[in-house]
Amino acid sequence: MTKLPIFLILGAAAIAPAAANAVRPAHNKGEVILHAWSWSLDTIANNMKRIADAGYDYVQTSPVQRCFVGEDGGMALYSQPGDSVKGKWYYYYQPTDWQIGNYMLGDRDDFKAMCDSAYKYGVRVLVDVLPNHTAVDHTAVLPSLDAAVGGHANLFHANGFKPITQWNDRLECTTGEMGGLPDVNTENPDFQYYYLQYVNDLINLGARGFRYDTAKHIGLPSDPCDPKAERNNFWDIATGREGVKGLSLLMPDSLYIYGEVLQDKNVKEAEYAEYVDVTASNYGHALREALEKGLGNVEGGLIDWRNPAGGDRIVTWVESHDTYCNQHESAGLTDDQIRAAWTFLTAREGGRPLFFSRPEGSTRENYWGTNRIGNRGNDDFFSPEVVAVNKFRHAMAPYGEKISIDAKMNVAQVDRDGKGVALVNFSNKKAKIKMATTLPDGEYTDAVHSTIFKVKNGTIEGQAAPLASYLLYAK
Repeated sequence: MTKLPIFLILGAAAIAPAAANAVRPAHNKGEVILHAWSWSLDTIANNMKRIADAGYDYVQTSPVQRCFVGEDGGMALYSQPGDSVKGKWYYYYQPTDWQIGNYMLGDRDDFKAMCDSAYKYGVRVLVDVLPNHTAVDHTAVLPSLDAAVGGHANLFHANGFKPITQWNDRLECTTGEMGGLPDVNTENPDFQYYYLQYVNDLINLGARGFRYDTAKHIGLPSDPCDPKAERNNFWDIATGREGVKGLSLLMPDSLYIYGEVLQDKNVKEAEYAEYVDVTASNYGHALREALEKGLGNVEGGLIDWRNPAGGDRIVTWVESHDTYCNQHESAGLTDDQIRAAWTFLTAREGGRPLFFSRPEGSTRENYWGTNRIGNRGNDDFFSPEVVAVNKFRHAMAPYGEKISIDAKMNVAQVDRDGKGVALVNFSNKKAKIKMATTLPDGEYTDAVHSTIFKVKNGTIEGQAAPLASYLLYAK
């Protein structure tokens, strides 16, 4: 894990000219992200040592800007009619101003304290940011924001209140209202300047990267322009290739930035990847399909990342907060299934895996668990299997991969150039393993389960428990 100093960068540095031909930072194949979903900033800070010890290089926060205060400020993750505690997790995805601090996660001092804790333990902080829209109730936007952009009307695209009906139409997708959320005019230089001040403030306090929510709804240079925009240059501003009104992104070469580019027709993943890493949502779907239907029933298998951006420019997951919360697409998967697929995903060479922290106390019958914003998620993020593969990924970073599936289509092997092997049983039954491998001959004991495997003449043999994973290092 790379430590970067946390310091207040002088104002003069904040207005330094942007690099004319900024080059994206090189991909680090050993890194892992923990999505501390709905944890308060204090909770993240108090658990930073455990996060570091579990092998995470980054911790991703939920959005920390001013947000809509829903249901009288209730702190439930998701309340139902009749519940004593009200609230919804998604209110922090409804900005009312781009200033640090909200009632759900903590204030500016809490953010600074969390970043200080992250620096102490060698963890980098990623902040979920969302410049694309405001709160559904746009009248809740604070006067300071309206004033900064030259009036409330200038805050939104000309199509900003027109609901998207054709999701694959790039003009509608990048300028229209999504799910009732009015679309911000991200090409307005006054907005860009105001937003960039927020981002730079986060960096000054210790943030070292960002996840851009609804990134595919922010136009690329090749996209059609909203009637209010002269050109689509938001991504040039947000990644430090250009400045705006004398202001530039701080430390662009030291930040990790990725965008929520959910895959569909006409999404332009490769063009987004020229600016930021993108999400491999189709691959996550394939992984979940393997868990539910078996390895042999996944069309195209699990080798191809299913993303034109390529393995070096994607963030990967077994599930995300959206797949868990929205229609509970992945919430029915057991924790054992999640851990098995996580081991396979994280043992691979490509991608940058993100582990979604499920709610505290959640079960397959009660997805919301204790149902409180701010609490730490369940214990899975530091379970032995998860920690073991996080550290395996670090150790195997210099090496390539070969993926193979056993004859009965139950067990997947990730062979890292003979330096280490991950074996994952995707089935809910015991499996007898007999597969070709490049591990040297010998007897190997998995550190988590103390299971013994033998390699002789290029063949590995052993027994795999249901939905179990094993990590072996070359002798």
